[in-house]
Order: sequence, then structure tokens, then C-alpha cells
Amino acid sequence: MSGKIMGLDYGSKTVGVAISDALGITAQAVETIFRKEENKLRKTCARIEELIREQNVEKIVLGLPKHMNNDIGERAEHALAFGEMLRRRTGLPVVMWDERLTTVEAERTLKEREVRREDRKKYVDQIAAVLILQGYLDSHGSGESLS
Repeated sequence: MSGKIMGLDYGSKTVGVAISDALGITAQAVETIFRKEENKLRKTCARIEELIREQNVEKIVLGLPKHMNNDIGERAEHALAFGEMLRRRTGLPVVMWDERLTTVEAERTLKEREVRREDRKKYVDQIAAVLILQGYLDSHGSGESLS
């Protein structure tokens, strides 16, 4: 594998970003992209495209927030639309990945690490993106072709 994989946790006002290592074994937190309004995506997309170029990304894994009963709700519809926009803008494959409970797990991880409550907001989306991407990487085996 020559390029890296980007993991994204898409929220109403934030996008958590994680990137795989070059071998596709581990996911590392990169940043949280903030925006003032949910449907104002121009700067968000521009930053994602910039990171794609800088990090030599060849695939995007985007969290799909399904309901616990596996239904697709409004949040998941927004994520699907965002994924399609990214696919069109970047020309890269976008894999939708079930992200149920990743934010809950990210919050728990930050609590266990004794991150102050007011600081957790800065990191929770990045950690959720890491969990989404790591789940994808783990399910595809380390170092294999991640198609």
C-alpha cells in the first residue's frame, strides 16, 4: 500500500480526523475541524482536501452513525450525503463505516485519561475518528491490501 487512509467522524459542527500509518496498521488522531453552521462545508472540505494532499491519502473511511436497531436516521443521512460530496470532490473511494458507540467510547477513554471535562470537547471527535479508522483497519487485517 502506498497511500494512507483517512478516518472521519462527521458531526453537525465538527469533523474529527485521523490518518493511518503508511502500513495501514494503526490510526492516529490528526485534528478536529470546527465550523459555525452545519451546512457551511466549504472550508471543512478545503481542509480535508489539504490533508489528503499532505498525507498522501488514497481512501477515506467515514463514520456512519446508525441507530442501535441498525436503522438509518437523519444523522446517518447527513453523513451519507457528506460522503458522496467527498467522493465527488476528491475522486477517492469513500467507505461508510458503522460508528455506533464510538463517541461514547471516546468520552470514556478521555475520562479514564483524566482529561478535564471542558477539554474533552476538543478531543472527542478526533478520538472517535481514530476508533472508526482503527475498526476499519483491524477488520481488514494489518498490512493487507485495504480495498
